[in-house]
Amino acid sequence: QVQLVESGGGLVQPGGSLNLSCAASGIAIRINTMAWYRQAPGKERELVATIGISGSTKYADSMKERFTISRHIVKNTVYLQMNSLKPEDTAVYYCYTRSVWGQGTQVTVSS
Repeated sequence: QVQLVESGGGLVQPGGSLNLSCAASGIAIRINTMAWYRQAPGKERELVATIGISGSTKYADSMKERFTISRHIVKNTVYLQMNSLKPEDTAVYYCYTRSVWGQGTQVTVSS
């Protein structure tokens, strides 16, 4: 049974940073493409970033300069480092792989 557990969300001021974690169990992240999505209130869920089996990364255009996806193979954990956060980054952030979603972690950017 695949489980994804996100953590690291919270309230941060504009311009601040957060580092989200996604701990995976029942699946080896080194042989699966992992993704971060987000969903803001009243909006559709959107792709934030992916990290492939080779470690290659892709980002949504609006986030590629500020967000970094990475992984720790031994810890079986995927991360999303978010810098220069803006109020429009406020959303629930979800980890995803192989049709499985985590429960999400809330990120709120506000002064």
